[in-house]
Amino acid sequence: MSQPLLVLASGSPRRRQLLEMLGIPVEVRPSHVPEVAAPGESPRAYAERLAREKAAAVPGSLVLGADTTVVVEGEMLEKPVDASDALRMLRRLQGRTHHVITAVALKTADGILVATDITAVTFRPADDAFLRAYVATGEPMDKAGAYGIQGYGAALVERIEGDFFGVMGLPVRLVLDLLARAGHAY
Repeated sequence: MSQPLLVLASGSPRRRQLLEMLGIPVEVRPSHVPEVAAPGESPRAYAERLAREKAAAVPGSLVLGADTTVVVEGEMLEKPVDASDALRMLRRLQGRTHHVITAVALKTADGILVATDITAVTFRPADDAFLRAYVATGEPMDKAGAYGIQGYGAALVERIEGDFFGVMGLPVRLVLDLLARAGHAY
């Protein structure tokens, strides 16, 4: 019996690349679910809810939704709205440890399975000129916390404790675990 095609409910090129790297055939169908936290919702609950909603919103027999948020000292940092917001976020992260929370949800015929990765990332100090130059690259604009660890943003990172791929936005070990639990081992 052939595997059903995995539908990725995300327009993230990084998530698609990671799945393709694993040899998983994927079709991209972004969900367009509004990313708004409910009052009093914890960052983890928020990421998990959005991952579930994204997976549920897209048609398909096997749909993967994901959401990533960055948390520093209790503040959630989502995708920046503009360059000044990105600069504000990057300044906030300097010399601090923050947490990257990535939730993944797999919709199957039997329901939705959810798993969550939390990775600690510590930024090294960087001067304002470096941060401004980084923002000017445009790389921070579509990323939670305003940085991409797999790109120029790697220069901001002093260390990570946890899953590098979770920081990129798709903890591949958790995706493979969910697929196996649903009977679709890759």
